[in-house]
Amino acid sequence: MTARFVALYETPTHPELFDQHYRDVHIPLARLLPGLRRYTVGRDLVAIRGGCPYYMVAELDWDTMDELHTAFASPEGRACGADAARLQELAPFRSMIFTVDDSLL
Repeated sequence: MTARFVALYETPTHPELFDQHYRDVHIPLARLLPGLRRYTVGRDLVAIRGGCPYYMVAELDWDTMDELHTAFASPEGRACGADAARLQELAPFRSMIFTVDDSLL
């Protein structure tokens, strides 16, 4: 099973400022999270049925939920969380944590 953190970013007021900060500050911080196995960023999202499409989605994976919680409780996780507060000023976002169970497929 995989533990996944997903962040869905709304369209920023200043996309170029958001992109620069995300690329130059947030990604390097997030890559330091202990136990991180996978980090992907998706763009050009399209809503299939109604709703507003998001500007960007980020997915971060760990082997277990305990490892995910440990990563966010670490000094690197706290630094990443503090920077997420800065990102919230640039583009509102929603986040969620869940487990992926490939055995059901």
